[in-house]
Amino acid sequence: MHSVVQTVTDRIIARSQASRAQYLAALDEAKNSGVHRSSLSCGNLAHGFAACKPDEKQSIKALTKANIGIVTAFNDMLSAHQPYETYPDLLKQACNDVGSVAQVAAGVPAMCDGVTQGQPGMELSLLSREVIAMSTAVGLSHNMFDGALLLGICDKIVPGLLIGALSFGHLPMLFVPAGPMKSGIPNKEKARIRQQFAQGKVDRSALLEAESASYHSAGTCTFYGTANSNQLMLEVMGLQLPGSSFVNPDDPLRDELNKTAAKQVCRLTQMGTQYTPIGEVVNEKSIVNGIVALLATGGSTNLTMHIVAAARAAGIIVNWDDFSELSDAVPLIARVYPNGHADINHFHAAGGMAFLVRELLDAGLLHEDVNTVAGYGLRKYTQEPRLIDGELTWVDGQVDSLDAEVLTKVSEPFQANGGLKLLKGNLGRAVIKVSAVQEQHRIVEAPAVVIDDQNKLDAIFKAGELDKDCVVVVKGQGPKAVGMPELHKLTPILGTLQDRGFKVALLTDGRMSGASGKVPAAIHLTPEALDGGLIAKVQNGDMIRVDAKTGELTLLVSESEIAAREPEKVDLRSTSYGMGRELFGALRSNLSSPETGARCTSAIDENY
Repeated sequence: MHSVVQTVTDRIIARSQASRAQYLAALDEAKNSGVHRSSLSCGNLAHGFAACKPDEKQSIKALTKANIGIVTAFNDMLSAHQPYETYPDLLKQACNDVGSVAQVAAGVPAMCDGVTQGQPGMELSLLSREVIAMSTAVGLSHNMFDGALLLGICDKIVPGLLIGALSFGHLPMLFVPAGPMKSGIPNKEKARIRQQFAQGKVDRSALLEAESASYHSAGTCTFYGTANSNQLMLEVMGLQLPGSSFVNPDDPLRDELNKTAAKQVCRLTQMGTQYTPIGEVVNEKSIVNGIVALLATGGSTNLTMHIVAAARAAGIIVNWDDFSELSDAVPLIARVYPNGHADINHFHAAGGMAFLVRELLDAGLLHEDVNTVAGYGLRKYTQEPRLIDGELTWVDGQVDSLDAEVLTKVSEPFQANGGLKLLKGNLGRAVIKVSAVQEQHRIVEAPAVVIDDQNKLDAIFKAGELDKDCVVVVKGQGPKAVGMPELHKLTPILGTLQDRGFKVALLTDGRMSGASGKVPAAIHLTPEALDGGLIAKVQNGDMIRVDAKTGELTLLVSESEIAAREPEKVDLRSTSYGMGRELFGALRSNLSSPETGARCTSAIDENY
């Protein structure tokens, strides 16, 4: 093993000793009680299988065949989740084919950050993860199930499913992806038209045409944002079948992978031959594997919160220092938009997951000795699925990249580190992703332009007041203030300023997510303005230094002047109206800091 990876892993194990032991003890207690249906009364059990077919009822009554719960995030407004409409029937039949039963245990909400970008609904986005976690736990709480299939892909949905699933860690569970849509117009072209629209060079019809040509069909968006980062993370953590992440929804291989996933989770139950509970698949080593893979590919900064939160649900304590130290040691070996010109389909075609896992394993950057849903050992994930004469088969993946501009070897990286940096200074702690930021733009020292709403920047830009070096400071965007929305509306404006030759950066207690691109963005700042963070005292014209090389984040104002200032009041808003307003306000106020995973303290217990 690489010495840094081993050191960080050992530190996480030591830090988590007490909480992980507590989690595993609860897991053992649950699994040793056997099939939980046996503890249900006749009335309980009758309710549980009332809608099943006669033969399925007999199987569930007999307590000798597995019953698999399906938790689905299907809705047909969200393109990534629209394919899930037909999955339950297919998965149920596959379970029946091996003598088991499957039932839909729960549906969870699945909102689209692409639809809510720049809209009030975005303020509910991070909160939705906690709702999804709770919904997953509610669905599994009936004690009817011996395992579960989890159907989710995007942003908060996968982390929410994982957090909820880990509260039933004695059950085997397997994530079932739906795959990305086929490639539309190049992402770089889409970004160019967005900037032209921000500059007034093209009209809204041209912008809509470009967006529609990019987001054009069922499937996950093809850029390497949080959705595809989730899929990559799940696969490297051994929670999906090898090579299943990036197969398009209409590919015949997709259906065969889904059927195999259903049959495999039956084998992983206590009634099967390979009992492997999810609480043992997710351990300190698999968490580190997920982080390393994200760093090696320039994955979404959202995962700096979601991995922390999901790890805590399994009794594992991970922090931003672990991310930063691993990032210094893990080379960047993939370039997928916004970190390059290619989309996720190109990544998949160039060698994809099998190539990535092999390179990282051979360099000692991943732990091979882990449990996975495909069996013991991560080396299985150096293979990729194929349909040969109609049969699903795994074959050895690419040893050499088929496009060295998209995937490269560890020995010839695109850059020596993962591009994620922990920033520290008198302003607090923040994360910055610089895998797409050119070297000359990684240090910015400039006067602040302060706003408390991303929508206000457009008027300032159109008035010509941004034609200068500046650090745009967006305060009052933290989880407790407004639910920590993503601030993508800033990207075209800041990108335009950078193209004009100005040194620009973003500083915020909000998020930018997986679409963080060529502009340096110090995000997830903690403490947030509402929690007494110094960002609340920043004023227009204050000099700020953002140094992604040394990790410095400093407000260059004297301590005496800072002490004399009153923090600006944070404007608390709510996207919910009517009777639900107080409820969502209470949930939002219970969110912890992003550095501790932004968990909602009123959600499910984080230690089983």
